Amino acid sequence: MSIINYSATQRLLTLARGHPYDRAAFHTLFDGLDEFDACHAEQPVAQRFLGPQAAQDFDAIVCYDMPGVDFTAADAPRLLSPDPVFTESYLAMLEAGIGMVFMHHSIAAWPAWPEYAEIVGGRFHYHPAQLRGQSWPDSGYRHQVTHTVSKVSSHPVTEGIPAHFEITDEVYLCPIFEDDVIPLLRSDYQFEPDNFYSAAKAVAGEMNSRGGWTHPKGSNLVGWVKRCGSSPIVYLQGGDDAQAMANQHFKRLIHNAVKWVSSTEARDWAKSGGGR
Repeated sequence: MSIINYSATQRLLTLARGHPYDRAAFHTLFDGLDEFDACHAEQPVAQRFLGPQAAQDFDAIVCYDMPGVDFTAADAPRLLSPDPVFTESYLAMLEAGIGMVFMHHSIAAWPAWPEYAEIVGGRFHYHPAQLRGQSWPDSGYRHQVTHTVSKVSSHPVTEGIPAHFEITDEVYLCPIFEDDVIPLLRSDYQFEPDNFYSAAKAVAGEMNSRGGWTHPKGSNLVGWVKRCGSSPIVYLQGGDDAQAMANQHFKRLIHNAVKWVSSTEARDWAKSGGGR
């Protein structure tokens, strides 16, 4: 779908699909970004857009997708390795400086491609896995958590956001590369294994189960900024469902993130090394 905005001065590409999502709620997230002409694509077709040409055709890309995980396979979720041509093209796109905003389950994409976790700043695991030479159990999830999110950095992405706001959303217990990102938002939820359920059990048909499962205590970081190549990158853990996406502060965060990653300021910051 493409929403043609003839008064727009910039172009936004939104990518989606992974687990089922509310399409109307997702598209409503971008209402009010009047300076952007928004185009939308879903996986697997969306992969065709991710290359150096994207950096010329678009000012920012929002990823709400989960490629590289096949939930339709008999042994689901089957982890798929990306084609080397695709990964080369994707990295070339980042070297060209396209602004990227990753949302929610996009942190679980391409688990068989180690570089992807470095791009986003962490990884959600559906199976036990190796990450940066360390063994990790499958990750944890918890739906419909009402928690308080606090700003921990003054940044264009958090501009206009109150110091603390409440949101009801899904939260993740998974490895996050805190030392490699600039923290923006933290949750007051306790990221302990007893507060989460096993992702591997969920995909095996045991929803909301943690029997025999454990996980190291996790980070309460739910929003950050980083760079990869010459591209400014934002990750926001929120946005699981329509209720979360309707939260006015979360919507403001998305708008701020899109505007920031598409700005000359952000791209110059990324090209200069992305210092804190």
